[in-house]
Amino acid sequence: MSQTKAQLVDAVDGSIVAADLASNSVTTAKVVDSAITADKLIFPVSNRNIIINGAMQVAQRGSASTATNGIQTADRFGKFTNSTDETPVQEQVDVASGTTPYTLGFRKAYKITNGNQTSGGSTTTQVGIEYKIEAQDLANSGWNYTSSSSFITFSFWCKSSVAQNFFCRILTADGSSQRYVIETGSLSADTWTKITKTIPGNSNLQFDNNNSEGLKISLYQFAGTSYTDSSSLNTWTGALTGNRTPDQTSTWYTTNDATFELTGVQLEVGSTATDFEHRSFGQELQLCQRYCFVTNQGGCGHGVGGGSNAVHRCQMNLPVVMRAAPSVTMNGSSMHTYDGSATAQFNAFSVVHTLPHAIDWETSDSERTGGSVTAYRPVIAYIKSDSGGVICSAEL
Repeated sequence: MSQTKAQLVDAVDGSIVAADLASNSVTTAKVVDSAITADKLIFPVSNRNIIINGAMQVAQRGSASTATNGIQTADRFGKFTNSTDETPVQEQVDVASGTTPYTLGFRKAYKITNGNQTSGGSTTTQVGIEYKIEAQDLANSGWNYTSSSSFITFSFWCKSSVAQNFFCRILTADGSSQRYVIETGSLSADTWTKITKTIPGNSNLQFDNNNSEGLKISLYQFAGTSYTDSSSLNTWTGALTGNRTPDQTSTWYTTNDATFELTGVQLEVGSTATDFEHRSFGQELQLCQRYCFVTNQGGCGHGVGGGSNAVHRCQMNLPVVMRAAPSVTMNGSSMHTYDGSATAQFNAFSVVHTLPHAIDWETSDSERTGGSVTAYRPVIAYIKSDSGGVICSAEL
């Protein structure tokens, strides 16, 4: 059925009149929503959330970590700390049933648990959650980011065990770096709250069409005075080291074992926050693997056995093309090869080449501790480990 321009305008305005409905095709009973609004027609059904793993489903590296900094649990989301007495813990945790995020389909959250900060916050203390976006993902998003009448909307669910206002800095990386600071407003203790902020473009913004960092989102639990000032919120300004957020209260930071949880993170083009784009675990995992690929029981590759007193090399193809050639950590306790008739075990091996789509590793026969390798026969090799065989990282 074709529609006239007037009929489409009626739909956008939220009113569908009887004359617009073909008598034999659309009936009143078939119209479920009471109104069709503009956002339902303009915004795409899928691929609108620029954030990957915003529901915190994927945690390839593990569910908890005491590491000082970096992405260690929920993929794409990392913790940054500085000058703390006790390092806060980061975790992927369950969202409690019956809470508002749970009833909206959220099952996982990213959580920071504070340490015992006996000396209080110093001028250089920082604790926060960080997420980085490739420049090309913004350059190609459809956001006219140099226009003040074009917008992106940032939304998320958060919960703090301490009633407090928190600040979030959005920082560009290309050209003359710009920052935009928002606040959560005073959160009630132990209560999930949805935060929504609409952000305009600005003539000073620049996003290069490449795979380098374009935008960094930093949600602070605390920042010392070396990183704060009294500048305005909700406006783009030039970014300097010492003006990350307004001055912050230290209540959360000085509360032993205080917690902060985050889920449902969405960044989308437009001035209206749409419902969170729930993607399947498989979709999120594949998107995350552009930045990190972990094999929990070793990486399997193919190669050629060199025979006695020779080098044995294998290549492992990665499941997706990564953002860049990854750095590789081998956590396996041993490498095993099988050539169809003989098996061998090697206790030392190393990565020799990395590409965005594959990695090569090798070992020498002098490292062989068991079995044998038939000279110049094709082999299958894998890393045997109970603690993660291979970690490939191409994070921003």
